[in-house]
Amino acid sequence: MDQLVRPDQIRILPGVAEAIALLKAAGFALLVVSNQPVVARGLVDEPEVKALQREVEARLALEGAGPLDGFYFCPHHPKATLPAYRQVCDCRKPRAGLLLRAAAEHGIDLTTSFMVGDRPTDIQAGERVGCRTIWVETGRHLAPPIESSEPLPPPRPDHVCPDLLHAARWILEGNWVGSVRRAATPA
Repeated sequence: MDQLVRPDQIRILPGVAEAIALLKAAGFALLVVSNQPVVARGLVDEPEVKALQREVEARLALEGAGPLDGFYFCPHHPKATLPAYRQVCDCRKPRAGLLLRAAAEHGIDLTTSFMVGDRPTDIQAGERVGCRTIWVETGRHLAPPIESSEPLPPPRPDHVCPDLLHAARWILEGNWVGSVRRAATPA
């Protein structure tokens, strides 16, 4: 099983803490937006997902990363094991509901923001709201696409890199400044 359901499964990848520290020092708000089908499958409940996230953040802090500014997750799945979570919602990526909520709660302009992820749906959600998108090739980028209730065009990231540290450096170097922006697609 590759789903995170226990604290002993948590692994902080090399460079992640440094990337977070660099972006925090530069003044970026750092928000996590995550599909959590483990809730819909009944493997963990919503409080357990939040506890796992707190443990991730504690381990990041031990490695020198600054705190994250927010954690948002979608517990739904169109074919959920638990009927209460079996739904097509606006918060499950590639839909943009979580990004819109996070932006509203933190006063963030998504068109001047970056969506960094390792799944096609991360990039597609970012594209929908006009974020610059960075596809991190962690290995998960090759996994089968997540189930979606709609046909999805291939993602077109603004940048592709091997890890979060490279993504952070690309953002901070500003090589994207002046590049042509794509128009946001309907959320």
